[in-house]
Amino acid sequence: MRSEEQVVFVGAGPGDPELITVKGLKALQAADLVIYAGSLVNKALLAELKPGAEAHDSAPLTLEQVIALMTEAVAAGRRVVRLHTGDPAVYGAIQEQMEALDALGIGYRVIPGVTAAFAAAASLKQELTLPEVSQTVVLTRVEGRTPVPEKERLQRIASLGATVALYLSVSMMDKVVAELLAGGVYTTRTPAAVVSKASWEDERIVEGTLGDIAEKIKEAGISRQALILVGEVLGAREKGVPEKSKLYDKEFFHGFRIKA
Repeated sequence: MRSEEQVVFVGAGPGDPELITVKGLKALQAADLVIYAGSLVNKALLAELKPGAEAHDSAPLTLEQVIALMTEAVAAGRRVVRLHTGDPAVYGAIQEQMEALDALGIGYRVIPGVTAAFAAAASLKQELTLPEVSQTVVLTRVEGRTPVPEKERLQRIASLGATVALYLSVSMMDKVVAELLAGGVYTTRTPAAVVSKASWEDERIVEGTLGDIAEKIKEAGISRQALILVGEVLGAREKGVPEKSKLYDKEFFHGFRIKA
């Protein structure tokens, strides 16, 4: 670790401990202090800590307490890893931590991780971008206790008709469905899926449409730690993809496939 990178933010991945990156795992194994998101990070990863390494669950801590732990460790010359769930750049609350470290003159770096949207797509065995169906994926959330900018309200995003991945929203499923339908593009027949604890051993998948997904989720008792996917790509197998990718089309030539 270079001297200017005294703290490393690591994306732990969506749940399966084997989905942490090799780079992230190496940083975790070298750490003297690990501050992990205990309510979401798979604790099996803590088995990778070296003997004598210290671990703190950040769930009950405030921002100030997290920064104090980091500052004390850095002052003592210890290697610090801040272990976040998924990818720390997506709903990871790392910006405020980095700004605090900037103010203290403490260097850091970020190691990305696998976010839940892609783990959910993998579990569904589904590509999120299909030619002539959707070429856009929106990562968003519905407004709850944390506000959403007016220009990013779900109803407005729904008007795109793109593939949508919703985080932190499954407890408000009725509101999600209402706002998506209000966008005027999706209908009650639009495919939808909810993946609870994607990639964990107790993962659950519920599939349906915007017309019935809310009721199915209630029946399944899923109210947290779940990713919602909505869009026509989810129904492409049944309907048949209208257009294959040009990338492997025998009539499509490029720098690596030259026309004879």
